[in-house]
Amino acid sequence: MNRKFAPARRSALRLTAMAPLALSGGLLGGLARSAFAQNVTTVADYKALVGIFLFGGNDGNNLLIPIDASGFADYQKGRGHLALDRGALQAINPTNTQGRPFALHPSMGALAKLFETGQCATVANVGPLTQPTTRAQWQANSVQLPPNLFSHSDQQSQWQAGTSDSSVRLGWGGRVADQVASLNGIQNVATAVAVNGRSSFQQGATVSPFQVASSGNFGYDSYDSTSKDALSVGFSEMINTARPHLFEAAWNETIKRGITTQQVFQQALNESKPLVTVFPGSGLGDQLRTVARLIAARASFGVKRQVYFCSLGGFDTHGIDQLQDQNELLGIVSEAMASFYRATVELGVASQVTAFTMSDFGRDFPANGSGGSDHGWGSHHVVVGGAVKGKQLFGSFPTLRVDGPDDTSGGRWIPTTSTEQYASAFANWFGVSGSALTEVFPTMSKFPTGSLPIF
Repeated sequence: MNRKFAPARRSALRLTAMAPLALSGGLLGGLARSAFAQNVTTVADYKALVGIFLFGGNDGNNLLIPIDASGFADYQKGRGHLALDRGALQAINPTNTQGRPFALHPSMGALAKLFETGQCATVANVGPLTQPTTRAQWQANSVQLPPNLFSHSDQQSQWQAGTSDSSVRLGWGGRVADQVASLNGIQNVATAVAVNGRSSFQQGATVSPFQVASSGNFGYDSYDSTSKDALSVGFSEMINTARPHLFEAAWNETIKRGITTQQVFQQALNESKPLVTVFPGSGLGDQLRTVARLIAARASFGVKRQVYFCSLGGFDTHGIDQLQDQNELLGIVSEAMASFYRATVELGVASQVTAFTMSDFGRDFPANGSGGSDHGWGSHHVVVGGAVKGKQLFGSFPTLRVDGPDDTSGGRWIPTTSTEQYASAFANWFGVSGSALTEVFPTMSKFPTGSLPIF
């Protein structure tokens, strides 16, 4: 993959060799999982959530575009040189927009095909909210707003937490995994798996993500406790030497648990059938191929519920290269997600696996002085899976006018769907309902329309 589009959190990749360090919370917390069992819908089937984070803030204004006469006229006028040619767009025909046609970005033909065959849906204008907010309320400053809007790090955290409530420190994927982890049995470490770097999205109270490289390799592949090679002998001496210092002893035990766990993962992958589905040779393609391989090995892990995290960076497109960059980036997303769906069909789990996008924020509607777009708020996303109510557009699409009814100012859309409403739809499908859903998303009561009906 082009280094230009490496994930924003590049430093996490350098830690791949030490990935098992993330295991300790999940292993030690296993005994506490049964406490959540009473809140979980009783199910016997397998399900997996696959979150794909687009780091940098994807410009959703060019991901999902209205192509009716008035809507496209507003789009063309407001976007300036960032407006795409109508003839190049991938037309889609949602069944729930009263005949209003839309289109995906020209490079997203693979997902447009899945949309038209009913395995893909779009979600309009999602973002962090503390409560439903109107333009009048924004202008009057009469409602509480999410902290530090338009900030990369803060909005990434809020998206991964699934709420703008700063008291919530754990990720919504992790909180959901906490609720269903009892279905996976005690001390099972395959509940949450991060491919391409650890994320706060999967950090729960008892569940912590196990990290794997996008290649599917693990951190201690070259170590063999039975070998006489110098590296293995030296490493064995280091981790098996008694350490009087508490932290040193804990480090040794964590490393040993990590080695044991990577052996379990490697054996499971070795025993699973190779995939026939061909994935694109991109970083995200490699990540989703690894996820598919791990799903193929689900019986070896003995899991019924899994939460995965993948990512792609490069979406902070402030400059003149935005059109070229986004064309490549969204093409990567489209091809990788479509290949992943085909792999789930091959594995017989298409209706049991759902993949979806997240991103820091959207971007402003008009082009900036440098030819790109600046930080915005609400944005559009895609959801793929056999259980999804495909060929539909969920949420409320904004009016594409600067100073229009959905604009804060300068073409930054006020979200009409909150991250809680988006995330809770996946949690509910996953088996979390009733009081448990309220526990995972404590501010949902502020959104009377409830979860999006994606499933």
